[in-house]
Amino acid sequence: MIFQLVGIAFITAVAAILLKETKPELSFAVMTAGSIILLLFIFDLFKEGIGIFSEIASATGIRASYVKILLKMIGIGYLVEFSAGLLTDFGQGSLGDKLIFCGKIVILILALPILESVVKLIVDLLGLIQ
Repeated sequence: MIFQLVGIAFITAVAAILLKETKPELSFAVMTAGSIILLLFIFDLFKEGIGIFSEIASATGIRASYVKILLKMIGIGYLVEFSAGLLTDFGQGSLGDKLIFCGKIVILILALPILESVVKLIVDLLGLIQ
């Protein structure tokens, strides 16, 4: 699998470099298409690994909704990082930085139910001590 990913990345890069001198607009399209292909490969791999998280949740007693939130947070983080890298490649580094900032805010908002649960647990523990 990793060799396929590396191969796609290098083929995309070489094609984009070759096209950049003659047809810069096609270079952009090739980079975008190669990036989308890489993401599709990874999504398939990610789907296979999700079952492990469900097993961990059931074995430890963690609520399935929390595992779902954690997976969303991880996915958003990776997708935002990947997209920001693409924007930087296309000369839009400033926009990529703003996308990363927005992604962090979305992750923070997603984390609020977990944070609330942790705070309730701490309050309950402190109530047992007194």
